[in-house]
Amino acid sequence: MSSVAGSAADSVSVAALGKRPPTPSRGRSRSGYPRYVAGKLAGAVVSLLAVLVTSFFLFRLIPGDPVKFMTGGRQVSAEQLAAYKEEFGLDLPLWEQFTDYCAKALTGDLGTSYQFHAPVMDKITEALPNTLLLTGTAFVLYTALGVFLGTRSAWRHGGLGDRLNTGLALTLYSIPSFWLGLLLIIVLSVGVDPIPGLFPTGGMESGREQGFAHVLDVAHHLVLPVVTLVAVEYGQTLLVTRSALLDEMGGDYLTTARAKGLRDDLVRRRHAVPNALLPTVTLVFVNLGRTVAGVILVETVFSWPGLGGLFYQALSVPDLPLVQGLFFVFAAAVILMNTLADLLYPMLDPRVGR
Repeated sequence: MSSVAGSAADSVSVAALGKRPPTPSRGRSRSGYPRYVAGKLAGAVVSLLAVLVTSFFLFRLIPGDPVKFMTGGRQVSAEQLAAYKEEFGLDLPLWEQFTDYCAKALTGDLGTSYQFHAPVMDKITEALPNTLLLTGTAFVLYTALGVFLGTRSAWRHGGLGDRLNTGLALTLYSIPSFWLGLLLIIVLSVGVDPIPGLFPTGGMESGREQGFAHVLDVAHHLVLPVVTLVAVEYGQTLLVTRSALLDEMGGDYLTTARAKGLRDDLVRRRHAVPNALLPTVTLVFVNLGRTVAGVILVETVFSWPGLGGLFYQALSVPDLPLVQGLFFVFAAAVILMNTLADLLYPMLDPRVGR
């Protein structure tokens, strides 16, 4: 009786004050998510500025004289060499070159290429569609393949399929991409008896076809580099997906879902996989950033006219403005995609960003 009376008294006192009993807060606080977003955006800006500084000083350690390259090995006078240095600002003190580079970069001007005598941004925008075609196609294929096989392997872990998938993924992931590309060229382009040469050895097009025939020609040239990228990259997605899903396998919510009578496929698709997405989402967005960068070795092996091949050309000179510009674009793409993944996390898991 006394406890009932005490409860009634508490209720009356609360009612008299015009207040409700405190209830536990649910969901994200009003200031939590904006503060989370602001922190991630600030981190991205700091990272971009650090990349801008690094891209200037790092590549000045590369041996080689770009002025000698611009002369083409010809005998030139000291006055001509001085004129070249003055034209590209190489006669200025290092600190002045740095401040000039940063000021122009912040306005979108990444300088003028030494070897092409064209704005760096023009060269990047010219090669970017080719890289997006190659690495974008490979990205879609190896992400879908890795997530599908990783999910199947985790759900039936320990079985024959799991052992075969995991073993093959580890083997291919450990193979250097340039070595696999050369092997595919030898076997499927040059041809090894009894296998005839089926695909071009390199390049993006033959240059003779037009219309739909041109599309087929580009697709024909695309096969081997895409197969190389998919074979090397899908294993990482598979292993991350498999590991994340295995961590969720012992959850009580899966036991509850099965107790409700849900089929195993529905339990996996509706409950287990969504909760195991965070590590895979991180990897997908990082790989999406790398799509802009392309894969330097693969594009070089297959003579693909993209950003990766352009970067290799610039390094061989060294073409400092082009190398710096490409490095900044590559790093910025990864940073921006990683930041986008961080901003997407709270939508997948409400515990993030509280």
